[in-house]
Amino acid sequence: MKKNMGSYDKLIRLGIAIVLIILYYKDVLIGTFGIIALIAALILTLTSLISFCPIYTIFGISSLKNEEK
Repeated sequence: MKKNMGSYDKLIRLGIAIVLIILYYKDVLIGTFGIIALIAALILTLTSLISFCPIYTIFGISSLKNEEK
């Protein structure tokens, strides 16, 4: 797997994941929608930790800067 995510992209994904987790535990997101939000938070966290997004590969997108490549 070749990295295709830049540092800002990873920070944004982690921020969204944290917000989703907090909303779930504060009972703002409940039921099926809450479970889906937790799964999305897990996926966002994993992709930011490994710096690879499979959807970016499909569309040929990369948020890496030239010096990070």
